[in-house]
Amino acid sequence: MAEKKLVEAITSMNEDFAKWYTDVVTKAELIAYSNVKGCMVIKPAGYAIWENIQRELDRRFKETGVENVYMPMFIPEGLLQKEKDHVEGFAPEVAWVTHGGLAPLQERMCVRPTSETLFCDFYKDDIQSYRDLPKVYNQWCSVVRWEKETRPFLRSREFLWQEGHTAHATEEEAQARTEQMLDVYADFCREVLAIPVVKGRKTEKEKFAGAVATYTIEALMHDGKALQSGTSHNFGTGFAEAFGIQYTDKDNHLQYVHQTSWGLSTRIIGAIIMVHGDDSGLKLPPAIAPVQVAVIPIRQQAEGVLEKASSIADELRKAGIRVKLDDTDKSPGFKFSEQEMRGIPLRIEIGPKDIENGKCVICRRDTGEKIEVSLDEVNAKIPELLDSIQKDMLSRAEEHLKTHTYEAHDREEFVKLFNEKAGFVKAMWCGETACEEKIKEDMAVTSRCMPYKQEHLSDTCVYCGKKAQKMVYWGRAY
Repeated sequence: MAEKKLVEAITSMNEDFAKWYTDVVTKAELIAYSNVKGCMVIKPAGYAIWENIQRELDRRFKETGVENVYMPMFIPEGLLQKEKDHVEGFAPEVAWVTHGGLAPLQERMCVRPTSETLFCDFYKDDIQSYRDLPKVYNQWCSVVRWEKETRPFLRSREFLWQEGHTAHATEEEAQARTEQMLDVYADFCREVLAIPVVKGRKTEKEKFAGAVATYTIEALMHDGKALQSGTSHNFGTGFAEAFGIQYTDKDNHLQYVHQTSWGLSTRIIGAIIMVHGDDSGLKLPPAIAPVQVAVIPIRQQAEGVLEKASSIADELRKAGIRVKLDDTDKSPGFKFSEQEMRGIPLRIEIGPKDIENGKCVICRRDTGEKIEVSLDEVNAKIPELLDSIQKDMLSRAEEHLKTHTYEAHDREEFVKLFNEKAGFVKAMWCGETACEEKIKEDMAVTSRCMPYKQEHLSDTCVYCGKKAQKMVYWGRAY
């Protein structure tokens, strides 16, 4: 009865996708709700995923010359006000500190919603000469944005992320770094999270407050909605001019630095859930799974079973596999359901008869396929299966992206697709913000990005009929 209940606790994806998502994040024990409205407790199972993301991304960052630093979490109001567009963009989401202990502060401070102004204030004193450049810094921290509607991982008032902030001598160097970091994100999503993404530039309307240009990776969830999964911004010299960040060049002339910023947050865990999960719970790609293999003894009270299960787990650990031996007194069926719910990629079942026959059963979480393997081949078979699961999960996600990306050539087709289908719609656009705003107002659809890979689908804008400027991916988004 308990086993049945564990699976029944998840609402079917097709019945109510939002409820399914909430069920998965709570039942798989990734998060718990807290008494701090709009904020979540990230439990060990959820935080372990973030640690793996952090570890792998940090390694990739450092390969490109990034150094980690840490900035204060408070920003004086005067500092925040220095870049007009930036402060206007964040004003509705800022949380303010007005008292220190019992005494009112002379100047109120905000809890960082992002750290551009702090880095700029630091750079204006730290950068003097061309010899001080480039500065390629990143920090791992939390930020606070007072969101009205919250949902675990996808949108919470406090969330974890990394934010890179760089300063360069030239426009070309800044643009190269902006694009390089977007590529790091895209490769990470594909290679580690098994999530394919669309890379492109945001429209003027959708770009980051204070940026010259914003670039994004957009992923498609199982329900056909888009999720902005990482962004990289070229600031040009706007912040440098506002904060007075100048350097003396080789000819002894004063120049403003060119800056970039880029970030990826815990919302990417929401993407992993919604791209790969099913009605049994999570499906974690092996590269990111905190536990890659669950070893489950059958009739563990029988002589030799627990010892053999423990021996298998130990051997796999020595081979560098992340393993959990489930020797609790729960029934095997309950353990199976729990392993599936938590998204552990592989399960090894071992019982008295298996030991007698010199074999065990390995079950794949992604397909449910069961494979009999001789006990002396387990160590060789597990890495092979994990590699296969990683590749197959990416292939399925790529197929989903491909079959849920449509083309619209005129307004009628554009409207019809969004009324009848769920996914990305590629369509030509005139480049005018008023037209983009009209699409959002009429259809609750936003531009996701102008992809690097441009296609000419027609000569006119899909919505207003004016001369087309860009091909855009449109979608409904989280």
